[in-house]
Amino acid sequence: MPSVPMLVLTSLLAVSVQAYADIDVIVNSGYALSHASKADIAKVFLAKANALPGGSFLVPVDQRDGAPARSSFYAQVTGKNASQLNAYWSKLIFTGQGQPPRTLGGDDEIAALVAKNPNMIGYVHASATRLNGLKVIAHLPE
Repeated sequence: MPSVPMLVLTSLLAVSVQAYADIDVIVNSGYALSHASKADIAKVFLAKANALPGGSFLVPVDQRDGAPARSSFYAQVTGKNASQLNAYWSKLIFTGQGQPPRTLGGDDEIAALVAKNPNMIGYVHASATRLNGLKVIAHLPE
């Protein structure tokens, strides 16, 4: 029989895994690529690249601070939590090496904007209502 500390640790791990919601990374349906890796998506959202390999220029759009989809997305794609992400952007802004993505409200706003703009990339809960004009290029967790 497992010890009490082992049961507590196992329970905490199960809760933390369940905390990651399924997230879809979306682009306009006219975008050339149909799949992207987490590493390539991270580069676009962290201003290390302005396109996915084999694709055209992309502008990332973020969900608002504190949105569950945002926390889940960054934890799964970059391994960074909110405070680590803020420190990362503070350093890039201070040194003039980059700016964070534009921030919008939530799933519906992101989906509507990406559907109208062929060079935008965003993320939404996988269960979010879909609009015509979108393509899912990654489903997280993979």
